[in-house]
Amino acid sequence: MTDLGNKNFALIGASGFVAPRHMRAIKETGNELQAACDPYDGVGIMDSYFPNTAFFTEFERFDRHVEKLKQKEKPIDYFSICSPNYLHDAHVRFALRYGAHAICEKPLVLNPWNLDALEQLESEYPGKIFNVLQLRLHPVIIQLKKEIENNPPAQKKKIDLTYITSRGKWYYASWKGDIRKSGGVATNIGIHFFDMLMWIFGGVDKMEVHRNTHDSAAGFLELKNAEVKWFMSINSDHLPPEQKQNGKRTYRNLSMDENEIDFTSGFEELHTETYREILKGNGFSIRDTRPSIELVHKIRFSDLSSSEENAHPLINLPLGKHPFEPLAPK
Repeated sequence: MTDLGNKNFALIGASGFVAPRHMRAIKETGNELQAACDPYDGVGIMDSYFPNTAFFTEFERFDRHVEKLKQKEKPIDYFSICSPNYLHDAHVRFALRYGAHAICEKPLVLNPWNLDALEQLESEYPGKIFNVLQLRLHPVIIQLKKEIENNPPAQKKKIDLTYITSRGKWYYASWKGDIRKSGGVATNIGIHFFDMLMWIFGGVDKMEVHRNTHDSAAGFLELKNAEVKWFMSINSDHLPPEQKQNGKRTYRNLSMDENEIDFTSGFEELHTETYREILKGNGFSIRDTRPSIELVHKIRFSDLSSSEENAHPLINLPLGKHPFEPLAPK
């Protein structure tokens, strides 16, 4: 236990993929998860961390319970938000109006103007809004940022980012397959990479989008100190042959001037470290997350560029069929 402990937490989105990382972070920082909520009741993972947590499948009952805790002078200090992307905004507002802080998974919101509204609300309530930008706490990434800051490159670094994380047909039946709810591929699986790259190499001077479909997206970023060709996909057909042969479902590659930057390990502690920083009074704010939110929003609505010079090598991979598209007439 640490002196950062003895705070009361509530978790919204307890069945989500990332929720166990938040449970672990709450536990490892010496705090208590008092309540959790999710429409889906498959949350047995909580037994590994907080078996006595009050759990609700209806938000209204969850709301009533946390209000009772306040009346009993055991109020929630932090709401951890792991709900679907399009609900983050509402759940952050709920936390602030309750009188607590909000720790929200990325993306904090889907649209830049939602940030303006949250900033206004944050100024009216005592609670603060923190976004989980855990790659900024990775030792390899921190070291790379220091190197760029201490020795600004005479020429812009050449960055290649390839991220393929296979998803099955279930993806399209869930909120993640609905661009109105997830923001699309570049937002849902890419925003933490874009945040990391801008944090290290500076803001965007130029942007091109070469591909933007239901299963993949690609483009080019000219940052202050780097030129980035990026490709992201949830289509398993896009995996390199060696990955397929070895039964792998994910491929991540980040290279700088053709030298690979390996940050595949060290992820296990990053959410806990994020919580430690927040509990110390640090943490990443709306101001920190704004550039990446603005960027993915522009990507979502940009016209496609036909530039071949700046295109990622995988740009011409075949498009996968959306499982819910009607069959073409014979």
